[in-house]
Amino acid sequence: MKKIIILFFTTVIVSLSIYNVQGQAISERLDEKIEYGTEAVRGFLFDNVLHSEGSGDIHFGLHIPDSYDGSKPYALFVTLPGYEGLYFQGIGVNIRAEDYGIEAQKYNSEMIIIAPQLNDWGMTSARQTVALTKYFSSHYNIDPGKVYLNGYSGGGETGSLVMEIAPELYTAFLHCSSQWDGKLEALANAQTPVYMVTGENDSYYGSSSVKETYEKLVKLYREQGLDEEQITKLIVLDLKDQAYFDQRGIRDQHGGGGSFAHETDIMGWLFGVHD
Repeated sequence: MKKIIILFFTTVIVSLSIYNVQGQAISERLDEKIEYGTEAVRGFLFDNVLHSEGSGDIHFGLHIPDSYDGSKPYALFVTLPGYEGLYFQGIGVNIRAEDYGIEAQKYNSEMIIIAPQLNDWGMTSARQTVALTKYFSSHYNIDPGKVYLNGYSGGGETGSLVMEIAPELYTAFLHCSSQWDGKLEALANAQTPVYMVTGENDSYYGSSSVKETYEKLVKLYREQGLDEEQITKLIVLDLKDQAYFDQRGIRDQHGGGGSFAHETDIMGWLFGVHD
């Protein structure tokens, strides 16, 4: 469980030593804008709150490996949940319900993972996601070439809006069982790689939105003069048929999107090499 040591000086400056859920110190000084929680859920610390001047209070779970001491840059992964993981559903329910943040640890042991619990799947949540990413990128030793984002269901909608407003912050984006709400021009200019995976007949969104997004991005990249090999590194469309879900004992294609967290080809793409 996280411990906080607070030393008060006569100048009313507060110096903090923060520990992760396993009890190891991770920083000697902490910006006063962040408030750490006390509840451990599957190796994540909840309910942490970033008090952002521009984006309000942002609730999130946090996993920091025991090995992190700030001496070397670590990767950063932000995982956005579906409707069942939003803040009003309960503290830590996103990590209890989805495995993306759990499975990610198998691909890089030197990676800090943020699991936001936002309030919707719109632009406000997209801005809060960007604010969290910028905070950790500036307050922790983060490798800017290894900053990853994924979003499932409503989280995928939010993630697509993140790709509209700040795609340059991220190394790659995994969009799961969702629709695309964001504009594409900034994403195409940044050339942030995107993998879109969903059921062909997703019971909530269908697949027409991601098909159209794929076609539009391919067109934009061709207009930039990129060849097919270059384009395939930047945009992947992976449509799963019902046989895929049947083999895993899953009837509903939308709810079955949680299974993508356990697919090594999908998760391996996200955390792989992106030139």
